[in-house]
Amino acid sequence: MPVPVPLSLYVHFPWCVRKCPYCDFNSHAVRGEIPETDYIAALIRDLDFELRKHESRPLFSIFLGGGTPSLFSGKAVGCLLDACAKRLRFAPDIEITLEANPGTADAGNFCNYRAAGVNRLSIGVQSFNEKHLKALGRIHGPEDARRAVDLARRAGFTNINLDLMFALPEQTLSEAERDVRAACALAPEHLSYYHLTLEPHTEFHAHPPCLPDADLAWTLQEHGERILADHGYGQYEVSAYARTDRRCRHNLNYWEFGDYLGIGAGAHGKRTDTGGIERRARQRHPQRFLEHAGTPAGLQESRIVASAELPFEFCMNALRLRAGFRVAEFEQRTGLPGSVLHPALNNAHRHGLLEEDESRVRASALGWRHLNTLLTLFLPADVPPSAHADYGVKAAGQR
Repeated sequence: MPVPVPLSLYVHFPWCVRKCPYCDFNSHAVRGEIPETDYIAALIRDLDFELRKHESRPLFSIFLGGGTPSLFSGKAVGCLLDACAKRLRFAPDIEITLEANPGTADAGNFCNYRAAGVNRLSIGVQSFNEKHLKALGRIHGPEDARRAVDLARRAGFTNINLDLMFALPEQTLSEAERDVRAACALAPEHLSYYHLTLEPHTEFHAHPPCLPDADLAWTLQEHGERILADHGYGQYEVSAYARTDRRCRHNLNYWEFGDYLGIGAGAHGKRTDTGGIERRARQRHPQRFLEHAGTPAGLQESRIVASAELPFEFCMNALRLRAGFRVAEFEQRTGLPGSVLHPALNNAHRHGLLEEDESRVRASALGWRHLNTLLTLFLPADVPPSAHADYGVKAAGQR
């Protein structure tokens, strides 16, 4: 039986001002007014449905994601966090993140978010180039992004992440470098620097823009990483860079195969108990979620992960970390013996994709560049290569 693992909470807010053409997240363009009060009430019902009796683990992170959570008022966010605090024991140093769009930044709301208990903002900048922002369908401009960071600082936020993308339509090396330097000039504590990819069921996938080729994309990534390192941002995950002690605790819990409750339209959760590891997903459409939140009909999926899938599921997350993992951690988080990893580990070593010291397994320099290939070695033996994409394997540099 796996030993208890850390517990986080993810809350999904499904509305945006406008759907971006590259976005494959569960987000819906606002039509009319957002049903703010009804949605917060539905989230609380959903949390009550998700909670199990006698949950003793402290909640050590909350992530309010979307969509655009900053379309909701500080009062609504405060109501939700108060409800969470009444139902779950918060760790003394709990990390509470809210995603914000620079185009919806409001000084009053930022102050109210901080007063409600939010202590980390993640601001979706994506680029500081007006041309590229328009190509990405963003509703903000470069100065809006700078203003959003300034408003956040004035509201008392001392932990800010900026999302930044590279390999944008027709992006040059000098343009990508200027974006990274502009982000560093704002001195965020954390940066997410990730590769734009054409995801299925998006406008960009149906009508692909002209993107940099693979060689140029790799050059953009390498130059961006070098600039980030020069400014004191250490890479600890494929697309995550942070100053000392500012790594995102919530995302680390995903990558370290921790547990997380997921509430809200389309939210996913993972829970470990005596029956194994269960994954659950909510109804994706906001209206269906509102109608069924708090009932079994609010679930779109619920399944126990097969033991044969656990090596891949664990490694797909853990090998995204620069530090890799300990085999003992695999055993603790999955309940499986470390020996089940040996065939894949030996195969990866033969291809030069892994390096290992006395305590940790991590991707080698070659494996880091070809992470997709490395991860497929851990797939169940009966999965054909043509189905690899169904498991969500991503290459290094992608979000």
